[in-house]
Order: sequence, then structure tokens, then C-alpha cells
Amino acid sequence: MPIDRAVTLRNAEKLIRQGKLEAAIGEFLRIVEDQPQDWNAKNTLGDLYTRAGQIEKAIDQFMEIADNLNEEGAVAKAGAVYKKILKLKPDHERGLWQVSDILGNQGLYADARAHLNTLIELRKTKGDTRGALQAKIRLGSLDPEDYEGRMTAASARIEMGDVGGAMNDLKEMASELADKGREAEAIQILQEAAKLDPQDEEIREKLLDVYVASGDHARAREYATTLEQFRMVAAALEAQGQADEALATLRQAAGLHPQDTELASELARKFIARGDLATAAEYLTVETAGNDPALLMTVADMHLRGDKVDDGLAIVRRLLEEDPERREQIAVLGWGVAERRPEVGFTVVELAADAAVALADWPGAAAMLQEFVTRVSNHIPALMRLVEICVDGGLEATMYSAQGQLADAYIAAGSATEARFIAEDLVAREPWEKENVERFRRALVLLGEPDPDALIAARLSGESPFMSVDLFSTADFARPEPPPQVSEEEQADALANLLASAAEAEQPTKKSARKPVRRTHEEHHFELSSNAIDLDSILGDFDPPPVAAHTASDDGEVDLSIDVDGIKQPGPAPDSAPAPAVAPSEDLEDVFGNMRDQSRRSGLDDAEKEYKRGLALRKAGDIEGCIVALEKASRAPKLRFATSWLIARLYRDRDMMPQALEWLDRASQAPASNTEDGHQVLYELADALEQSGEVARALAVCMELESDATGYRDVAERVERLTKVQTGG
Repeated sequence: MPIDRAVTLRNAEKLIRQGKLEAAIGEFLRIVEDQPQDWNAKNTLGDLYTRAGQIEKAIDQFMEIADNLNEEGAVAKAGAVYKKILKLKPDHERGLWQVSDILGNQGLYADARAHLNTLIELRKTKGDTRGALQAKIRLGSLDPEDYEGRMTAASARIEMGDVGGAMNDLKEMASELADKGREAEAIQILQEAAKLDPQDEEIREKLLDVYVASGDHARAREYATTLEQFRMVAAALEAQGQADEALATLRQAAGLHPQDTELASELARKFIARGDLATAAEYLTVETAGNDPALLMTVADMHLRGDKVDDGLAIVRRLLEEDPERREQIAVLGWGVAERRPEVGFTVVELAADAAVALADWPGAAAMLQEFVTRVSNHIPALMRLVEICVDGGLEATMYSAQGQLADAYIAAGSATEARFIAEDLVAREPWEKENVERFRRALVLLGEPDPDALIAARLSGESPFMSVDLFSTADFARPEPPPQVSEEEQADALANLLASAAEAEQPTKKSARKPVRRTHEEHHFELSSNAIDLDSILGDFDPPPVAAHTASDDGEVDLSIDVDGIKQPGPAPDSAPAPAVAPSEDLEDVFGNMRDQSRRSGLDDAEKEYKRGLALRKAGDIEGCIVALEKASRAPKLRFATSWLIARLYRDRDMMPQALEWLDRASQAPASNTEDGHQVLYELADALEQSGEVARALAVCMELESDATGYRDVAERVERLTKVQTGG
């Protein structure tokens, strides 16, 4: 039953005053048993135990009081009671722990450390290693700013076998230090953590972040694992102008993530932009190229130059089927391949030419094959196909030139019969051309003709007929009327002069042709003839081009800066007009010379005519008609650069930037007449791309131009500016 607390306390007080401690203790025990939460009674009971020398019982009472106060938040009072315990028993472990804990929470780190060090030594003395390590952990964790102490605590956890706890401590410390800008210390802590668990992704990610923040991108790359992390490092490197290192980072990412076709495609484009096709090939497949025509073209190029020709041709056919307008790009591809693999290159060019023929673009088809046979001389199948296209398309002037090349190819191949037939046909058509006569002579020699000069003389004199066929005539074939009679002496003199000229033609001649400028990164482009276009007069201020006359040394090509209006086209000759008689005072060579001049003046090909027509239309103010004519003229390889550039400027002046970009791009891919013009086109292309918001392409063109012509205008500044825009800097 409940006791009367007041009566019990008075009895206890009497007993204490009488020195009867045991009896007094008994009374207080009755009180605390009746009221366990009577802390004052328990405190008095503890004091009585102390006076009675019963220290352990006193400590039990004091610990219960201190723990209760601590739980209720009366930390200061609890601390006082714990200290009271330590006075009774300085080696009381729990008292030491609790006091240090309270002192640490109050920021009294020195006093707390003193109590914990006492506890550590006490436990070491007892052989309690684990207990000592626990005290060490608590000691190191007292002050959050004491990172050295916290490292000691982490080491103690490791020694205890609590690696997980140590890792958590290390990560927490590294994050705090990184946030405070103390990257070096954070890196040191994370490196220790990485030694504990090299595969811990969180540690690797933290190291990556810290290295990036400190600017040590090389070390950051060592800890990147995900594609996003590699891209982050690459972007940081790019922003610092370390393009090679950025590219190497992406390559490392591709090695770890070979299934990522998007990254492979990106790398392929970057290496292609650098002109490094060999490395681009490592990442290019039909799959990675996707539907990107430029990448597919590169894949085709690699296959055609390698051991997968059929695969390359399949890609070419696919590209042409999807868009026949790519035929010119396909032709350029074929020309490049032909430099090492002529037959494969011819197959590609023929596919492009067939695509042009399907669209009735006969001049374009002929131009593709003309460029091919310029690069691969004496290629009989290509020349035969060129002649066939010229016949079908009505390209007379081009056909005669192709026939001459085909005859030369037959002679080089030892096919005498075929060579003679074509050579004789050419002499019959243009007997005044020394080249035709000499070709006929070589064919006869190859056939074993004992006296080729006599046979030629007989043909030219009319004693024996030419076996000539005019493929473009609608008249019935008939043997020509015999020429007017001349005296035997005049005929002998004329023939002697002609044969002497033919003999001279056998000697090698030197042509003063100007070697065209070729950009080193465009080895696949064709070379220009000696008659380069005067781009300054065409594009400089958009004035009509100046008049320039042909020279007698030209090899059949025409200076396109000639005044169109100044040309007088000869009228058609009667079908059966007799050959002019040779006056006694007139040398036969003079007659042939006049005929040669007339032939050159009337031998303008279709592309040149379209070009001149375009200039005339522009002068007349018909810009639409001018562009149409120039587009047709651009199909000829030798006119492509000038016409494309001019068309681009016409579109640009009309604020039609997409079209201007397209034609500037075409001009940049064609061989320039000189280095300065080539650089100017690239500069205008980069400027137009930047204005159109195509920063990546503009940057690529500027970098190419800076590589070719270091210090050109403000290209270096543009590269720097575009790089910042590209990387978001």
C-alpha cells in the first residue's frame, strides 16, 4: 500500500542525524520504490550510498538520474551528474563517454577529447581493442570542421571492419570540401575511398566532378564511365580549345559503348571534317550512317576503295534512286576512286551518267565521263560510253573530241583496225587538223601499212575516198564530189608541206598551260584547263566579263570571259559545196589554217553557250533566266566553280539564303581557278552558314580555311567565337 512520503522523509532525516545511515538508506529505498520518478529522493539516496562507502550503488542511482535528465533535454544538469559520477570513479567508461558526448555537443571539443583519450587508454589497457576503436571514431567525429580527425575516425572504422561506414564518412567529407572549393583535399579523400572500393560508382562520379571543377580533365576522363560523363569531359576540353583531347575522350567513350550508333556517327563526321577518312572508317557502317547522304557517301567510298565493292555500289545505287540530283556528287566519288581503282571508278561514274541520261541531261552525263577520261587516260569502255552518249544527245563537238581520244586509246591498246576507222573518219571530217592526220598516220603504221604517207596523200588528194560517216547528218550518204583540179606541181608542193607538218607533229610539244591550284584536302577534284575563268570580272562587282580573244595555242577549250556578242556564228554550208580550188600562189597549209580557225570559232560546246547566254540574260535583267542558264553550264566540270559561285551570289543578293548556301557549297567542292578564289568561297560559305544559324557547319568550314590559310582575314576570331557558341560558353 502507498506510504506516507512526508512521514517517511522525517524518519529518514532523524536517522541521518542520529548517524544511522543504513536505516536512513532503507527509508529512502521505500520512497523511490513507491515513487520511481522521485529524482530528488534518488539523488539523496545516491549521496547516502556514497557516505556509506557503497560507491557502485551510488553510481547506479546517479547514472539513472543523469540518463533521465539527458533524455529530457536537460543536458547541462545531466552533464553535472555525469561529472559527479566521474569524481566517484574516474575510470567509469560510460560516464567518460557520456560526458565527452555532452561536451562535444556543446562545442567544448578540448574537454571532450580529454575524456575520450582517457577512455581510449583505459580500454587499451583492458585489451578492449574494439572499444578503443569506437572511442577513436567518436573522438574523430567530434568537430565537423576537423577533417584530419574525421579521416582518423574513418581509418578506425576500416580497422574495425566497417568499410561501408568509412566509405560513407569519406564521401560526406569529400562533398563538403568540394562545396567549399577545397578540391585538392576532396580529391585526396576520394582517392583514399577509391582505394577501398575501386568499383564504387558514386566515388568515381565524385572524383570526376571534382577533377572537372579543378580543370584537370585528363584525370577526370580516368573516372568517367557513362556516355554522359564522357560527353561532359569532352565539352569541357572543347571549351578550353583542346579539340584533339576532346575527340580522344569521345573515342574512349565509343570504345566502352560500341553499341551507341549516334556516338559512332558523330565521331565519323568529326573525322571526315578533319579529312581523316582512315579513322572515320573505324566508326562508319551503313547502320551508323543511317539516312545521312554525306555519311553514306563516305561509307560507299571506303567500300569501293576496299574489298567490299559490291556493298559500295549498292549504296551508290540507293543514293541515286532516292535522289537522282546526287548524280554529280556520285560522279565526284567515282573520279576519286578511279585514281586507284579505274574500273571501279568507271562503274560509279557510269551509274551517275546513266542517272543523268534518264533525266535527258546529256551534257551533264557527257561531262562526267569527260572528266573521268581526263583522269584515266585511254580508258576504252569509258570513251565508248562517252561517244554513245554524245551521239544520243546530239553533242557533236564533244563527240569529235571523244572520238579522237578513243582512237588514241585504240592505238595505245594495239587495236589498229578500230583506231584506223575512227582516225580516218576524223581526217575526212577535219582534214586541216594536223592532229587528225598524225593520228591516222599512226593507225596506218600500227596496221603495217608500208607507205602510210602515200595513203594519206591519196586520201587528201581525192584519189581514193574516205570512209567517213556523219552521224549528225540527215542527208543520204553519198560520195563527195571530186575537188577542182590543180597542177601536179602545185599538188606535190602542197602534199610535201602537209607531210612535213605531220612529221613535226610527231615531236613532243610543250604547252604553256598554267597549272591550276588544287586544295590539298580535295585531291579528288579534277584539274582545270589552261583557260581559267576570270572570276574577278564575273564575281568581283557583278559587271559583265571583259572581252578576251582565243589564242592559237589553246587546246580546243574556250576562255569563258569572251564577249558573246562579239562571236559571229558561221552559216550552214551547202551539203554538196565543192572544195575550194587552191590558187597557184596560195600555200595548202594556209588553206588548212583558215579552216582550223573557222572550226575553232564554231566549235563552242553547249555548256559554254549556256554560260554566255546566262551572262547576257543577267545583263538584260532577266535573273531567273540567267540562273537557269548558269545551272546548265555548271554541269561542265571546268565551269562548275565559276558558275556555282555566281549563282550563289545572285541568290544571296535576292535574300534566298538556302539556295545561296547550296550553290556556295557546290562551289567549295569544285576546283578553284586560283587559291585566293578558293579561300574567298570558303569564307563566304562560312559566313552564310553562320547567318543561317548552322554554327557547327560554319565552324567546320572556318577550321578548314584556317588550316589551309592560317591568318586569313578574321577566320581565327570566327573559330574562337563559333567554338564558344557551339559549346554554350
